[in-house]
Amino acid sequence: MLPSVLLHDHLDGGLRPSTVISLAADAAVDLPTTDEDGLANWFDQSEAQSLERYLEAFSVTTAVMQSEPALRRVTLEALEDLAASGVAYAEIRFAPLLHTAGGLDMEEVVGVVLSAMRDTELPIEARLILCAMRQSDGVALVAELAASARDSGVVGFDLVGPERGYPASLHRTACETAAAAVGLTIHAGEAAGVDSIADALSCGALRLGHGIEIAEDCVYQGPDIVGFGPIAAEVHDRRVPLEVCVSSNLDTKGWTPDRHPVGALHRAGFCVTLNTDDRLMTRTSIDREFSLVAEHHGFGIEDFAMVTRNALAAAFCDDELKERVWDRIAPAYAEAGAGVSGRW
Repeated sequence: MLPSVLLHDHLDGGLRPSTVISLAADAAVDLPTTDEDGLANWFDQSEAQSLERYLEAFSVTTAVMQSEPALRRVTLEALEDLAASGVAYAEIRFAPLLHTAGGLDMEEVVGVVLSAMRDTELPIEARLILCAMRQSDGVALVAELAASARDSGVVGFDLVGPERGYPASLHRTACETAAAAVGLTIHAGEAAGVDSIADALSCGALRLGHGIEIAEDCVYQGPDIVGFGPIAAEVHDRRVPLEVCVSSNLDTKGWTPDRHPVGALHRAGFCVTLNTDDRLMTRTSIDREFSLVAEHHGFGIEDFAMVTRNALAAAFCDDELKERVWDRIAPAYAEAGAGVSGRW
């Protein structure tokens, strides 16, 4: 198990099935089944084949995350599970407006999650990205909250939800508000093509959530990319980080693992990072993501060292923390045979 840096993991997409059952009982939330294995199967979105269908499962997880104890438990368990997979640094994201139905306001919701992150004694550093639902009201409020909480552990702002029909530019002012204080990452190029990537970049996105459809603006010769269209050239030349989530993409696209463009993008010099997205819905971990690209795209130790360094360089935390994290994980990569330097 190699240590890793995780930039794209949704808090409400990573619950343990047993925790969903327990919290649902406390909150009087109806579940399709209270059998743990059966519920895990129900959450499994491997046959979704569309982003919209994939997102339906979140109505259950958000329903059970409406109280302070529930939010705290889910956060602590997420950190436990990530640390157990060797994640040294994680930027966990969630949409606080989806967790106010139980009487908490947005500031309280965010405060609970940040408090849990600070309280853990696990060998993992974690920071928070606040998400806004691009198809709903309240985007500006979330952006303002992200900006105001930058000294408390919030490091970023994101637009999430159905990508098609809801371009980032609908919320350009909110993006600018957030970007003036914290890092801006936008879900783009997951389900609405290259135009959504161009739109996100025009709003100031520093990273692309997924971003895999940039491959549609590339020229291929066999399995390899040999040329770029204008948007791909910009993403490539500016080294805009791609928050790639292979298993999630296989679920929403209906692809086989070898069809995913991650290998071609990496070989062509795009700034690829590897991530989990929604560990519950995709039944994945960062270990599984590493294994997938090793088996189907030929990634070796040097590749894993590179994507890990890409992720750390792209993280929205301060440089001092990046140095501490790299000092911790670099020896493991060096021992495994990667030619890593002493600086992140």
